[in-house]
Amino acid sequence: MTPDIKANIDAVKKEITRMCKHVGVDENQPKLIAVSKVQPLERVRAALEAGHRVFGENRVQEAEERWGTLKPDYPDVELHLIGSLQTNKAANAVALFDVIQSVDRPKLAKALATEMDKQGRKLPIFLQVNTGREDQKGGVLAEDLESLLNECRTLGHNVVGLMCIPPVGDDPTLHFGLLKKFAKKHGLERLSMGMSSDYALAAAMGASDIRVGTAIFGARDYS
Repeated sequence: MTPDIKANIDAVKKEITRMCKHVGVDENQPKLIAVSKVQPLERVRAALEAGHRVFGENRVQEAEERWGTLKPDYPDVELHLIGSLQTNKAANAVALFDVIQSVDRPKLAKALATEMDKQGRKLPIFLQVNTGREDQKGGVLAEDLESLLNECRTLGHNVVGLMCIPPVGDDPTLHFGLLKKFAKKHGLERLSMGMSSDYALAAAMGASDIRVGTAIFGARDYS
């Protein structure tokens, strides 16, 4: 059964608005990032036709294939890279994306700075924090965050905020609270947190950017 993409987007936005009003932060609504990874082209196009313009992708190559087709028709699209990035893909990422949310190590920060200089692009970046200290997941550890932030600022990066992906099965409240604490300590305004299962909580806890995939597009088919 094909999901009603427009209805899903409207429902997610309505719930975000409701939660923001409930906690008294409705003056500054979070940005809704529709996560289109592994989704059929027709579903992404349906979101575009519904007027949505902010999308998140996990893999550079998949994003190049999808948006190479779509972006010429929708030049006002804003693309966020929310997945891990290898340094050898830095040039492609800088050329395609408008925001990089997954900077987590000095080597990557240097590669991105070099490519931004070459291409004449100054992209805003987020630093991804591994709040759950998971070995298999990207993100800088809490004790290394200040050093990475200083490195990025020395390189001339426009660091706008922090991002996290809580461990599956954990109460995300702790992780969202930690991210907010770190951002406040380091004078960063934006918090990218919350996904399909917990976006309302993220909105209530002060998220500026919320990444929602299956609640908009339906279940992903990895086969």
